[in-house]
Amino acid sequence: MDRTRELADFLRTRRARLTPDQAGLPADGRPRRVPGLRRDEVARLAGVSTEYYTRLEQGRAGNPSPEVTEGLVRALQLDLGEREHLTDLLARPVRRAPISPQRVRPGLYLMLQTLEHVPAFILGRRTDVLASNRLAREVLTDFEALPAPHRNLARYYLLDPEARERVGDWERIAAETVAMVRLEAGRYPNDRRLSDLIGELTVRSPEFTTWWNDHRVLRRTHGAKHYHHPLVGDLHFSYEALQPPGDTDQTLCVYNVEPGSPTAEALQLLANWTAPEQEPHARSEPTTPPTETP
Repeated sequence: MDRTRELADFLRTRRARLTPDQAGLPADGRPRRVPGLRRDEVARLAGVSTEYYTRLEQGRAGNPSPEVTEGLVRALQLDLGEREHLTDLLARPVRRAPISPQRVRPGLYLMLQTLEHVPAFILGRRTDVLASNRLAREVLTDFEALPAPHRNLARYYLLDPEARERVGDWERIAAETVAMVRLEAGRYPNDRRLSDLIGELTVRSPEFTTWWNDHRVLRRTHGAKHYHHPLVGDLHFSYEALQPPGDTDQTLCVYNVEPGSPTAEALQLLANWTAPEQEPHARSEPTTPPTETP
């Protein structure tokens, strides 16, 4: 990834989305040839010179101070995910050690299995699905039955035809997932597997390039999800995305439901219909974590 170009495009698209009114600037009567804020307006709001901001947007300003970074966050009204992305893009490039494989630690995997009444899964880098419980495999797709390189949430949403039928408000969810991938790209610009994923999505998904060029970034924390299951119909969830202590590259995603709601009843019905037949004293879930994902 060309970090200079990424920084320039990110700053340009962030200032293009803000109007002078939104930024608290008075009308100056000058004609506007570009959407959003001008460079000199962003510079004034950030407390830097127009010349310096221009060099910054062109990738020629070196390593900005924390005060300059905070000024840009304030001027462009960046949210937490965008602040993180800007910090990644402004960081001085360093030689990183090879990215090591990810493995769900036993305690976190055990927690996943105890959440048997709702769908839950663990995301790693690149939106890779590292592990999932039985209801998650039923509501979304059986990631564990796929080849390891295909166990990826973005790949499922954008390339699996079934996802368009099963995921409510598919366009919004798919676009948000692309924003999650871009956040990853800023953090790990030298990740070859991430580059391969982006290349595959560019070639095979008609919508991916448009969303990618928006330079939107997102770190999911909570929200609503809607799925349509072929057996039990509509399912409405309130999801929480939690980062366990000790590993910021893994996220536990839990799809909660209101007790006694139609979704809770439908999930119970789905769990009953899809429960595996067991021999006496057999365990319903494996007791060891899944294999490593590179």
